[in-house]
Amino acid sequence: MSQPEPLPAARAKTVLYRNGSVYTAADPFATAMVVDGGTVAWVGSEQAASSIADSSMEIIDLRGALVAPGFVDSHIHLTETGIALDSLQLGGIRSAKELLDAVAGVPGEGPVLGHGWDETTWADDTLPTAEELERASAGRHVYLSRVDVHSALVSGSLAHAAGVRELDGFDGGARVRRAAHTAARQATRRLPHDELRRHQGRALSEAAANGYVAVAEMGAPHIGGAEDLRLAAAWNNGGPESAGVPEVLPYWGELAASEEHARSLLDQFGFGVRGLAGDLNIDGSIGSRTAALRSAYEDAPGEHGSLYLTVDEAAAHLAACSLAGVQGGFHVIGDAGLDTALAALELAAREVGEQRVRAAGHRLEHVEMVDAAAVATLARYAVTVSAQPAFDAAWGGPGGLYEQRLGERSRSMNPFARLFAAGVPVCFGSDSPVTPLRPWSSVRACLEHHNQDERISARAAFLGHTRAGWRAARYSDPMAGQLVPGAPASFAVWEVEELMVQVADGRVQSWSTDPRARTPLLPALDTGTDPVCLQTVRNGIEIFASPALRS
Repeated sequence: MSQPEPLPAARAKTVLYRNGSVYTAADPFATAMVVDGGTVAWVGSEQAASSIADSSMEIIDLRGALVAPGFVDSHIHLTETGIALDSLQLGGIRSAKELLDAVAGVPGEGPVLGHGWDETTWADDTLPTAEELERASAGRHVYLSRVDVHSALVSGSLAHAAGVRELDGFDGGARVRRAAHTAARQATRRLPHDELRRHQGRALSEAAANGYVAVAEMGAPHIGGAEDLRLAAAWNNGGPESAGVPEVLPYWGELAASEEHARSLLDQFGFGVRGLAGDLNIDGSIGSRTAALRSAYEDAPGEHGSLYLTVDEAAAHLAACSLAGVQGGFHVIGDAGLDTALAALELAAREVGEQRVRAAGHRLEHVEMVDAAAVATLARYAVTVSAQPAFDAAWGGPGGLYEQRLGERSRSMNPFARLFAAGVPVCFGSDSPVTPLRPWSSVRACLEHHNQDERISARAAFLGHTRAGWRAARYSDPMAGQLVPGAPASFAVWEVEELMVQVADGRVQSWSTDPRARTPLLPALDTGTDPVCLQTVRNGIEIFASPALRS
């Protein structure tokens, strides 16, 4: 299903939303809101709305819809998302034969690109050979990323053209990992700027249509390179086109060796890079067996994954960023990978001082295998965990990928409740294209975590997807992510079936709508369907609208 193009910029105006529900700390019973330009001017009751409505305003009858702060995706890859949306969708493939049939059915003459296969869902997990891919594509280059995008299947002609045969991660078959995967992916991403920008625009339109007002773009040399991040950040340039999309919060994942080096890495861009964090990889992914583990993979004895950085390298990076006063951080998933990151934190703190490390606001992406000692260290250094709840929903249940790869260790993964309880700052994202841009599904994943002890309330999950995303990016406006007078008018309007207070343990009283609780209500997420986005507004400018909003 195609998504709408970004809407052209429109002059911010005064709009009265009424006859709905407004998620605001200012008034848990608010049913109306006034937006004046780019700012929330007022929230309150329906009776009060009637008294202030006048002909100069646009008046939107919500008809029971919910107005809530817009979502922030704290980890996304725009170009990769756009390419994935417009290429072969392989999530439903269940065998090598089905995959080859899909490749053979792609029309045209250019490379065959696809995303999302997961052999752990196949009855027979045997992968196709490079020769089979070559025949199916009639000699065209083939690049099919695994769902985690840490490995891929490539045809023989692409392997030759990309020079992967001599690189780490090539074993002679169709599957490439590590350096071989990076080379193969980059060979298919050497595209004209206009085409790259089109892919990014496609991703931003998808985000806007799902209630996102901002996305943290995780650029890195091994993904799209510096030019790709420049193109992503250019959507913030203030022109007519940029006003019609979510804000891009750019990060650059390149290793710094000193304070001066850190500053030079940031200065090369000429715009406000948020930090040297994101996909600066300490390790890989569990699905591709490249996440670094203390003990071997359950389904691959002897394999412990891959460490891409040493403790000394990671510590030098964190020390450099701390001295420069910028966020540093890493992609880290496995427990041995996290051991490396935390040892680096301790070493950096000894070098530059614990207070400087804390003040820099470092962040770690994913952080799926966390024990009690690691939680305590993260809390001590005020490190933000940028996590993806949809990972647990997709792979965390009994018999799922995590259990296949890790056995009993999978039960303690993604410990959201423990992180929140310890005071570790947590924000949420999708890692799109790894999981879809569906924020309410992500909130539901927190409520329905496969380990009941790690479930959190809808309110905590919602804040992790909204206000916490702004804070994690050290955004300059402290009021971002809430709907109170004076705050930025960045929000989404949702068609909902029911509103309620939801916590993770399922107690009857926890689902109460008793007004004495004075808790703003959120959509019921046990209905089997997500709320439908009717409108997304960023700083007072409409960036998505469903025809149903004003019909």
